[in-house]
Amino acid sequence: MNHYRIIRRPVVTEKGLAAKENHRTLCLEVSPDATKTDIKTAVERIFKVKVESVRTANFPGKERRRGKYSGFRPDWKKAFVKLREGEKMVEYAAHV
Repeated sequence: MNHYRIIRRPVVTEKGLAAKENHRTLCLEVSPDATKTDIKTAVERIFKVKVESVRTANFPGKERRRGKYSGFRPDWKKAFVKLREGEKMVEYAAHV
């Protein structure tokens, strides 16, 4: 699988930025069918860093309404990628 299809985008929230600064952890939206090994390999290849661990969380899509019409947003998956000690922290804007 293409590494750029596995990692979709960074999740830029207050909690995600705090984890990045304090715990050397990247917060990324990834493909729902990607495994932890796929995510680790993709991050190491794209950002050229070494990964210590990967944690994932699946989020079901929420119901959205527009007047009388309703539908669901798509399901998505978030990955928390912890970098090894001594690795340079990734800047998201440099890889967009």
